[in-house]
Amino acid sequence: MKKLFVFLSLLLIFPTASASEIRKKDTSEKLVALTFDDGPSTKYTLEILDILKKYNATATFFIIGENAEAHPEIIEKIKEAGCEIGNHTWSHKYLDTLSEKEIFEEIEKTDTLLKKMLGKSVCVFRPPGGRANDKVLKIAESFGYSTILWSMDTRDWACPAPDSVISSALTDIKEGDIILFHDYNARNSPTPEALLKILPRLIESGYKTVTVSDLILQK
Repeated sequence: MKKLFVFLSLLLIFPTASASEIRKKDTSEKLVALTFDDGPSTKYTLEILDILKKYNATATFFIIGENAEAHPEIIEKIKEAGCEIGNHTWSHKYLDTLSEKEIFEEIEKTDTLLKKMLGKSVCVFRPPGGRANDKVLKIAESFGYSTILWSMDTRDWACPAPDSVISSALTDIKEGDIILFHDYNARNSPTPEALLKILPRLIESGYKTVTVSDLILQK
Protein backbone atom coordinates (compact mmCIF):
# COMPACT_ATOMS: atom_id res chain seq x y z
CA MET A 1 0.00 0.00 0.00
CA LYS A 2 2.90 2.35 0.67
CA LYS A 3 4.10 2.00 -2.94
CA LEU A 4 0.60 2.77 -4.19
CA PHE A 5 0.29 5.87 -2.01
CA VAL A 6 3.65 7.21 -3.19
CA PHE A 7 2.76 6.59 -6.84
CA LEU A 8 -0.66 8.25 -6.67
CA SER A 9 0.79 11.23 -4.83
CA LEU A 10 3.45 11.74 -7.48
CA LEU A 11 0.91 11.33 -10.26
CA LEU A 12 -1.16 14.16 -8.83
CA ILE A 13 1.79 16.47 -8.21
CA PHE A 14 3.89 15.70 -11.28
CA PRO A 15 1.64 14.43 -14.08
CA THR A 16 3.75 12.75 -16.73
CA ALA A 17 3.64 13.44 -20.43
CA SER A 18 1.26 11.28 -22.41
CA ALA A 19 2.50 7.71 -22.55
CA SER A 20 1.90 5.55 -25.62
CA GLU A 21 1.60 1.96 -26.71
CA ILE A 22 3.63 0.05 -29.29
CA ARG A 23 1.84 -1.83 -32.06
CA LYS A 24 4.78 -2.68 -34.32
CA LYS A 25 8.37 -1.72 -35.06
CA ASP A 26 9.52 0.31 -38.03
CA THR A 27 12.37 -1.82 -39.37
CA SER A 28 13.75 -3.02 -42.68
CA GLU A 29 14.89 -6.31 -41.13
CA LYS A 30 12.65 -9.35 -41.64
CA LEU A 31 11.73 -9.71 -38.00
CA VAL A 32 8.35 -10.45 -36.42
CA ALA A 33 7.30 -10.98 -32.83
CA LEU A 34 4.91 -13.77 -31.89
CA THR A 35 2.98 -13.03 -28.70
CA PHE A 36 0.72 -15.28 -26.62
CA ASP A 37 -1.79 -13.94 -24.09
CA ASP A 38 -3.72 -15.23 -21.08
CA GLY A 39 -1.61 -18.21 -19.99
CA PRO A 40 0.04 -20.13 -18.66
CA SER A 41 -2.28 -22.97 -19.60
CA THR A 42 -1.82 -26.60 -18.65
CA LYS A 43 -3.45 -27.58 -21.94
CA TYR A 44 -1.73 -25.41 -24.55
CA THR A 45 1.37 -23.57 -23.29
CA LEU A 46 3.70 -26.57 -23.25
CA GLU A 47 2.44 -27.71 -26.64
CA ILE A 48 3.16 -24.28 -28.08
CA LEU A 49 6.64 -24.29 -26.52
CA ASP A 50 7.37 -27.63 -28.20
CA ILE A 51 6.29 -26.22 -31.57
CA LEU A 52 8.46 -23.13 -31.11
CA LYS A 53 11.42 -25.35 -30.25
CA LYS A 54 10.83 -27.49 -33.34
CA TYR A 55 11.28 -24.44 -35.56
CA ASN A 56 13.95 -22.71 -33.46
CA ALA A 57 11.51 -19.89 -32.83
CA THR A 58 11.01 -17.66 -29.85
CA ALA A 59 8.08 -15.63 -28.54
CA THR A 60 6.74 -13.41 -25.77
CA PHE A 61 4.15 -14.77 -23.34
CA PHE A 62 1.95 -12.16 -21.64
CA ILE A 63 0.82 -14.04 -18.56
CA ILE A 64 -2.01 -13.56 -16.10
CA GLY A 65 -0.72 -13.43 -12.54
CA GLU A 66 -3.27 -15.74 -10.96
CA ASN A 67 -2.57 -18.37 -13.65
CA ALA A 68 1.18 -18.06 -13.08
CA GLU A 69 0.71 -18.43 -9.33
CA ALA A 70 -1.25 -21.65 -9.94
CA HIS A 71 1.31 -23.08 -12.40
CA PRO A 72 4.84 -21.91 -11.55
CA GLU A 73 6.29 -25.00 -13.25
CA ILE A 74 5.01 -23.75 -16.61
CA ILE A 75 6.54 -20.32 -16.05
CA GLU A 76 9.84 -22.13 -15.49
CA LYS A 77 9.40 -23.99 -18.80
CA ILE A 78 8.79 -20.72 -20.64
CA LYS A 79 11.92 -19.28 -19.04
CA GLU A 80 13.99 -22.38 -19.92
CA ALA A 81 12.83 -22.13 -23.54
CA GLY A 82 14.42 -18.69 -23.83
CA CYS A 83 11.10 -16.97 -24.37
CA GLU A 84 10.15 -13.62 -22.89
CA ILE A 85 7.52 -13.18 -20.20
CA GLY A 86 5.38 -10.07 -19.92
CA ASN A 87 2.76 -8.74 -17.49
CA HIS A 88 -0.89 -9.20 -18.53
CA THR A 89 -2.37 -8.14 -15.15
CA TRP A 90 -3.43 -10.31 -12.24
CA SER A 91 -6.98 -11.28 -13.20
CA HIS A 92 -7.57 -10.02 -16.77
CA LYS A 93 -9.93 -7.18 -15.85
CA TYR A 94 -10.42 -4.45 -18.45
CA LEU A 95 -8.26 -1.74 -16.96
CA ASP A 96 -10.01 1.18 -18.62
CA THR A 97 -13.03 0.45 -16.41
CA LEU A 98 -11.05 0.56 -13.15
CA SER A 99 -9.87 3.25 -10.75
CA GLU A 100 -6.18 4.23 -10.60
CA LYS A 101 -5.83 2.24 -7.38
CA GLU A 102 -7.34 -0.87 -8.98
CA ILE A 103 -5.20 -0.52 -12.12
CA PHE A 104 -2.08 -0.18 -9.99
CA GLU A 105 -2.94 -3.27 -7.95
CA GLU A 106 -3.69 -5.42 -11.03
CA ILE A 107 -0.28 -4.59 -12.48
CA GLU A 108 1.72 -4.48 -9.25
CA LYS A 109 0.60 -7.88 -7.96
CA THR A 110 1.74 -9.64 -11.13
CA ASP A 111 4.91 -7.55 -11.28
CA THR A 112 5.86 -8.67 -7.77
CA LEU A 113 5.13 -12.32 -8.54
CA LEU A 114 7.15 -12.32 -11.76
CA LYS A 115 10.15 -10.72 -10.08
CA LYS A 116 10.04 -13.48 -7.48
CA MET A 117 9.64 -16.25 -10.06
CA LEU A 118 12.17 -14.99 -12.60
CA GLY A 119 14.69 -13.32 -10.32
CA LYS A 120 14.55 -10.17 -12.40
CA SER A 121 12.19 -7.47 -13.59
CA VAL A 122 10.11 -7.82 -16.73
CA CYS A 123 9.87 -4.89 -19.09
CA VAL A 124 6.79 -5.42 -21.28
CA PHE A 125 3.11 -5.12 -20.41
CA ARG A 126 -0.09 -5.77 -22.33
CA PRO A 127 -3.50 -4.59 -21.09
CA PRO A 128 -6.31 -7.16 -21.41
CA GLY A 129 -8.20 -6.68 -24.65
CA GLY A 130 -5.69 -4.03 -25.64
CA ARG A 131 -7.86 -1.58 -23.70
CA ALA A 132 -5.65 1.19 -22.34
CA ASN A 133 -6.47 4.79 -21.56
CA ASP A 134 -3.98 7.43 -20.48
CA LYS A 135 -4.25 6.38 -16.81
CA VAL A 136 -3.37 2.79 -17.70
CA LEU A 137 -0.44 3.83 -19.87
CA LYS A 138 1.01 6.16 -17.25
CA ILE A 139 0.73 3.60 -14.47
CA ALA A 140 2.35 0.93 -16.62
CA GLU A 141 5.12 3.38 -17.49
CA SER A 142 5.69 4.05 -13.78
CA PHE A 143 6.71 0.39 -13.43
CA GLY A 144 9.20 0.79 -16.28
CA TYR A 145 7.01 -1.09 -18.74
CA SER A 146 6.65 -0.62 -22.46
CA THR A 147 2.97 -1.16 -23.26
CA ILE A 148 2.68 -3.58 -26.17
CA LEU A 149 -0.36 -4.04 -28.38
CA TRP A 150 -0.27 -5.71 -31.81
CA SER A 151 -0.47 -5.11 -35.55
CA MET A 152 -1.82 -8.56 -36.53
CA ASP A 153 -4.74 -10.13 -34.65
CA THR A 154 -5.38 -13.83 -35.33
CA ARG A 155 -8.58 -13.88 -33.23
CA ASP A 156 -7.66 -17.41 -32.19
CA TRP A 157 -9.50 -16.87 -28.89
CA ALA A 158 -12.77 -17.17 -30.84
CA CYS A 159 -11.76 -20.66 -32.04
CA PRO A 160 -12.06 -20.20 -35.80
CA ALA A 161 -10.73 -22.89 -38.14
CA PRO A 162 -6.91 -23.13 -38.15
CA ASP A 163 -6.84 -21.85 -41.75
CA SER A 164 -8.46 -18.61 -40.55
CA VAL A 165 -5.75 -18.16 -37.90
CA ILE A 166 -3.06 -18.85 -40.53
CA SER A 167 -4.56 -16.31 -42.92
CA SER A 168 -4.90 -13.66 -40.20
CA ALA A 169 -1.26 -14.15 -39.18
CA LEU A 170 0.30 -14.20 -42.62
CA THR A 171 -1.83 -12.08 -44.98
CA ASP A 172 -0.08 -8.77 -45.57
CA ILE A 173 2.57 -9.54 -42.95
CA LYS A 174 5.40 -7.01 -42.91
CA GLU A 175 8.71 -6.45 -41.19
CA GLY A 176 8.29 -5.43 -37.57
CA ASP A 177 4.79 -6.84 -37.10
CA ILE A 178 3.63 -8.02 -33.68
CA ILE A 179 1.23 -10.97 -33.97
CA LEU A 180 -1.39 -11.71 -31.33
CA PHE A 181 -2.15 -15.32 -30.32
CA HIS A 182 -3.39 -16.91 -27.10
CA ASP A 183 -1.98 -19.88 -25.20
CA TYR A 184 -5.10 -20.16 -23.06
CA ASN A 185 -8.52 -21.05 -24.41
CA ALA A 186 -11.47 -22.57 -22.60
CA ARG A 187 -12.46 -24.38 -25.79
CA ASN A 188 -10.50 -26.33 -28.39
CA SER A 189 -7.84 -23.89 -29.52
CA PRO A 190 -6.82 -23.82 -33.20
CA THR A 191 -3.50 -22.19 -32.32
CA PRO A 192 -1.13 -25.18 -32.09
CA GLU A 193 -2.33 -26.62 -35.39
CA ALA A 194 -2.07 -23.20 -37.05
CA LEU A 195 1.44 -22.59 -35.70
CA LEU A 196 2.66 -25.81 -37.30
CA LYS A 197 1.95 -24.16 -40.65
CA ILE A 198 2.65 -20.53 -39.80
CA LEU A 199 6.22 -21.04 -38.57
CA PRO A 200 7.59 -22.91 -41.63
CA ARG A 201 5.95 -20.36 -43.92
CA LEU A 202 7.57 -17.51 -42.03
CA ILE A 203 10.94 -19.25 -42.31
CA GLU A 204 10.46 -19.90 -46.03
CA SER A 205 9.68 -16.20 -46.50
CA GLY A 206 12.91 -15.23 -44.74
CA TYR A 207 11.40 -14.03 -41.48
CA LYS A 208 12.98 -14.52 -38.08
CA THR A 209 10.85 -14.61 -34.94
CA VAL A 210 12.12 -12.58 -31.99
CA THR A 211 10.82 -11.50 -28.60
CA VAL A 212 8.98 -8.21 -28.35
CA SER A 213 11.86 -6.65 -26.43
CA ASP A 214 14.37 -7.72 -29.07
CA LEU A 215 12.09 -6.33 -31.78
CA ILE A 216 11.50 -2.91 -30.23
CA LEU A 217 15.17 -2.50 -29.37
CA GLN A 218 16.11 -2.79 -33.05
CA LYS A 219 17.59 0.42 -34.42
